[in-house]
Order: sequence, then C-alpha cells, then structure tokens
Amino acid sequence: METATTTKVTITRRTPDTVMRLSRLGSFHQSRLSFMRVLLRRLRQEGWRYERRQFDIDARGVGVAVYTMHGPDRAYSLVAFGHDLPPEARSDRVIATAWDATFTLFDGIPDAADIARLGAEIPLQEGGRVSARELSVSRANRSVRLFDHVVSALAAGHQPDADLVARVGYVMRTTAVYGSGKLGAADREAIAMRPEFLPPFQVEMLTVWLIRAFVLDLVEEMARQRAPNTATVIAPDLRRQIGIGNSTGLGMAPFLISHPILFNNWIMAREEALARVRAIDRSRPQTQARFHAILARARHALGLWRSDHPVQIARLADLRADLDRLCAHMAAADLAQPYPWDGLWCWGARHLSEEGQEMLLSLLLEPHGDVVDGLACCMSAQESDGFVIDGAMTVGRLRAILGEVYGWAHDLDWQAPEAQARTWYVSAAKQEPRLGETLHEDLGDYAQPLAPGRDAMRLEAALQDLPADAPIAGFLLAHPEHRHSVRRAQIASRHPYAEIRDNTIGADLMPIDMLRAKLSFFGAGYFDPRSDRWVRINMYRGAPFPHELHDLPEDDWAYPATEASA
Repeated sequence: METATTTKVTITRRTPDTVMRLSRLGSFHQSRLSFMRVLLRRLRQEGWRYERRQFDIDARGVGVAVYTMHGPDRAYSLVAFGHDLPPEARSDRVIATAWDATFTLFDGIPDAADIARLGAEIPLQEGGRVSARELSVSRANRSVRLFDHVVSALAAGHQPDADLVARVGYVMRTTAVYGSGKLGAADREAIAMRPEFLPPFQVEMLTVWLIRAFVLDLVEEMARQRAPNTATVIAPDLRRQIGIGNSTGLGMAPFLISHPILFNNWIMAREEALARVRAIDRSRPQTQARFHAILARARHALGLWRSDHPVQIARLADLRADLDRLCAHMAAADLAQPYPWDGLWCWGARHLSEEGQEMLLSLLLEPHGDVVDGLACCMSAQESDGFVIDGAMTVGRLRAILGEVYGWAHDLDWQAPEAQARTWYVSAAKQEPRLGETLHEDLGDYAQPLAPGRDAMRLEAALQDLPADAPIAGFLLAHPEHRHSVRRAQIASRHPYAEIRDNTIGADLMPIDMLRAKLSFFGAGYFDPRSDRWVRINMYRGAPFPHELHDLPEDDWAYPATEASA
C-alpha cells in the first residue's frame, strides 16, 4: 500500500473560493467516490447474490418481473412492470401519465399479494400510493433511436449496430427515480443507518442498476418471442456498453443549494481524496502503469461522447485537447520522482482548462482506491436533525463570516438588473422548479430562497449599524426575514464547501453547471445538454450486470477498455 507523507511536503485541500465556482462545479466528472461505483464495490465485496425471481413478459413487452439482491442481512427486490405505450403517449415530462415501464424497489422479497398491490399503484406513479415497504418509485421510456432497432436485430439473429449503440448508449431512459418518502415510500430516516445505505443515494443507485438489468433482459425476451427460431442475445461486451439514459432538468438544480451540509460533505471527500493522492511521496511501478492505462481509456471514452449543443461541443473540443496535452506530457513525465502525483497535479493546474483539471482529478484517484475509497463513508449527512441557529454569536463574528464566505458577492452590483435577472419558483402547471425572468414576470410571491449571495448582502447591510458585541438573537427577533441567511452563514462557517460562491440568479447563470455537479457525484457520464437547463446522461454504461458482478475485475468499468489499454 502506498502511504501519504506530511513531514516533507504539506498538501492542503483546495480552497472553497477555487472549487465552489459554478464553472468549475460544472466541469466535474465521475470518480471512484461517485455513488454508483460505491454501491457496486460494496455489493461485490460483501458477496451480494443476484436472483431473477420472476419474469413474465409477453411479446409486446407487457408484464411483470422481480429482481432480487440478497445481502448479508437483508434482501431488496426491484418489481418491474412493462407497458405497451403508444408512441404519441410517450413523454419525459414530470406531468406525464403513462410510461413504457414503471418500477419500485421493495424492502425484502414481495409475495403475490404485494405484487398485485404494486401492480395497481406503481404504473400510476404520482397518481398512486405506496407503502413503507417500498424504497423508491421510478419509470422509464424507450429510446426512439435504439429500442426497436435492438429488438429487430436480435430477432433476426444478428447483433445491434455497434456504432448506433455507441452513439445512443441506452435503450431506455428513466424520467424520475423517487425515494425518501415520495408517494408514501419509506422515509430516508427509516433506512439511513443500514450499512448498505449509509452513503448517499444508494437506494436510487441500486434501483437504476437493477432497472438496467431488466431493460436488457426485456429486449432479448421480446426478440425471442417475436422470432423464437432465429433470435439471439446481445454479445456480453456490447451488452455492457448499454447503460440507462436519463433526462434531468431544473428540478435537480436547487438540491445543491437546499442541502448545504450534504453538498459540503461530497466536496470535502473529493478534495480530501485529491490531497491524499498528491501527498503520496513515492509511486509503485504498477500504480504508474495503471494510471497510463486509465488515461488511455479515458481518452478513448471521450471519443464516444457526443453532443449537439454548441456549448458542449466547444467544451468537448477543449477537453479532448487537454487529454492530448496530458498524454504528450505523460510521455516524458517521470513518475519515479518524489511526490509524482503532486507534480502532475501542479502541471495540470498550469496547463489544462477547468474541465481538463477536473478530469485529471478523477484520473488521479483511479489507481489509488486503497487511499481514497474509504472516504465514501464520510459523504452522508443527517440533515433531518436540523441546524439550530447560535443566537449567542456576536454581530461582529457574523460579519466576519459573511466577509469570508460571501466576499465574492461584494464585487456585484446587486441593484443592477442583470444581477437579479432570474427568479426560482415552482410551476403549478408543470410541478417542476422553473427559472423566471425577473423583469418580465411578477414572481415575487412565488420566489424560492435560492439566492444565498444576494440574501447575504441584504443581511450584511441590515447589520451595518449594530454594535459588534451584540448577540445575533436580538437582531433576529426584530428581523426574522434574515433567519435563513444567518443559518446558512453559520453552516458555512463550519462546513467550508457548503456554499456555491457564485450568483445563482444572475443573467449569466448556467443551471446546467449545478446539474452537472450533482450528476457527477451520482456517477453519470456522457453529458449531452439539450439546453442550459436540461441534460441527457448515461448511467452504468460499461458496468457489470448483476449476474456477472463477481466474475469481472472489481470497479474497472468507468472507462471502457481498449485492446491497447486493457
């Protein structure tokens, strides 16, 4: 095992002013600490066992299936319902009322009565209700470009077009994966202390992984029933290159602002992982070889990444240039020198774009699982316990915190229209968060408190004439409208990465930066923005299926192997 040394070189985590800017958050990539990878490592290491208990699907893709994962102490079952949905009824919107498939993750193993009950409720999604035995509720739609092609190809006895598979990457995409009490499902608090669910979003990641297994079994079964004498199955290597798609919009963006302690813990773990790798004083030859192989695989994976969005096309071009630059540098780099990874990181900070730097961070973590993987247990937060405002804090101390955390906000003219050009609100018709144009829409009564920088400046102005030694409690009794800002400032004083240090309501806001940051922690890849407000992604592309989890190398799927890099 490589060890970190602090006596010769002291490596510190990057500062929040560097990390917590929207452009950098929007450049994050998946890593060893992403939640999909954390889940699959645990399932493998703990010897979880897969069972397909039921699969009653007809030629139209209609029916029910049950997939169960058996762990050391508990079992969890995906109950999947296939539907025959006319193309004109297919929609990815939250307000849709029908889908090609609907799902729930059941706590345990469902019996016939459970499946009958779920069959009446799960296809309704928001129109239905579930019980505390259900941990998630989800739905998915077929890919117009790939689903029918795959079924037809298999039915004819040949493989799907590999180039088309590479371009699309999924045959179904989820449009929502709900947990944490949604529609009557189990509250997060009821399961949070189970070891398998201690890291964030493990229920949702398990749901999506099992959905992927169902979807690939579904297309193979539909092909078999369509042409039993000629049908074949997808070749294993090609099958693994099909993930689960997802369309994610503005509904995800406010999460990072609304959960500051949780977001801090995600960023803190990632930054600590980077610092630990940089602090390694000597690298082993096998680690060096692993890094070179992963770099080659990442370069290959980037070639599979497609987008039609002008901004993303430009960013992809920059990232490809960055990886070319990195590969050229590595051809002459000496990783046998002291602190080789710190030297590589410092080179990247000088020569790569933000996108390239954040990709380099992910690549540096890859060969160092023994150093960084344990940090996954530090990424959750018991936010339900609440955060009690410290009323005894003095006005002077609060002013100092505001200056430290929100110093960037002093550089903005908050009276200028462009500084407050947007308003976050929840659409009653669409049931989704939306961004309104402040100058053209009267949204004051509907505005969500999602502008921490502006509100911190308002708080600072309100404190201006108060004595420095006055306790903040008296001020809040007279001005309760500032409670949320005081609370956020006190949280940020204890959790340095809790606050995004950019304007979240400005005219130049790119909400997709917030979406990208959160999705990278999920483990998503192949980001394909459709605008600055919603993005298509791929989940579990390249990952093992449940039946092969224990037969393939551990956690070796995030970057597809090539003959040259395997």
